[in-house]
Amino acid sequence: QVQLVESGGGLVQAGGSLRLSCAASGRTFSRYTMAWFRQAPGKEREFVAAVRWSGGSTHHANSVKGRFTISRDNAKNTVDLQMNSLKPEDTAVYYCAADAQESVVFTTSTAYDYWGQGTQVTVSS
Repeated sequence: QVQLVESGGGLVQAGGSLRLSCAASGRTFSRYTMAWFRQAPGKEREFVAAVRWSGGSTHHANSVKGRFTISRDNAKNTVDLQMNSLKPEDTAVYYCAADAQESVVFTTSTAYDYWGQGTQVTVSS
């Protein structure tokens, strides 16, 4: 069993920055693919970024590439999402997720076994 707890959301003006953090429990954290998803009101949950456990490769959605950066610290069991140059369209609830199966396709929510409760990010124009 893995528990994920997000923190760091809030209200920020367009062009500003926020850093989200996800703290995970579980002894095998280092072997999970970790990801961030987001869901805006009336929209489906969408992939934002992921970091694989094998090799630590990172992947970012085109909509956030160059602005957001995912990173993980296996010693601390944390995964962070640094968000810069925020836009109003980034407003959403952001969720941390863990995939214990090292799924080949890791950009869909169905690949993930564990989810956090979410943290609200609001970007004002």
